[in-house]
Amino acid sequence: MPKAHVVSGRDLVKALLAVGWVVDRWRGSHQILWNSETCKSVSVPIHGNRPLPPGTRDRIMELAGLTDDDLRRLLGRR
Repeated sequence: MPKAHVVSGRDLVKALLAVGWVVDRWRGSHQILWNSETCKSVSVPIHGNRPLPPGTRDRIMELAGLTDDDLRRLLGRR
């Protein structure tokens, strides 16, 4: 099984924007994104370029319907 992708909050927001999510608002150090097709929102912590904790990253990706392969493709990484 391939190793999970390490990603910062900023990079995860870029990936979500690329698949149709929009920034709804900021709340402190978190961006809240909205997807009008699924009527879901996700909160992504932005703490500079520090990587997200694996559980946080996995939960956001699960809510957004993204896989590790999708994330790698959207960010142009292998």
